[in-house]
Amino acid sequence: MEEIEEILKESRTVAVVGLSAKPDRPSHKVAKYLQAHGYRIIPVTPSGGEVLGEKAYPALSSIPEKVDIVDIFRRSEEVLPVVEEAIGIGARVVWMQESIVNEEAAQKARDAGLKVVMNRCLRKEHKRLHSE
Repeated sequence: MEEIEEILKESRTVAVVGLSAKPDRPSHKVAKYLQAHGYRIIPVTPSGGEVLGEKAYPALSSIPEKVDIVDIFRRSEEVLPVVEEAIGIGARVVWMQESIVNEEAAQKARDAGLKVVMNRCLRKEHKRLHSE
């Protein structure tokens, strides 16, 4: 829990992989919440365009700025390539949302020096630590 608090305090830029433009989707709700609480959101979606007023990128490697957290909304079996890309761009944290567990990807991230949070909702953790 202490590590999560540290991650949320030290991070400002969150690349959200799988961010949906549909307001009813969990990825949209989480990103909108984080944006409202001062985090810079960078949508990562193959369709590109714009989500929540931010330019969307087709891949982590196409983001032209530093990313602190890579927040992953993908099925567990699709996580490894995202983690490899997160390592490649020098992200500090890989965050796998609720019900997303991939031990191989997590270990690869840790071996590369990244912090890993798995099977937890970034929004819920922020709310828990900053009860409003």
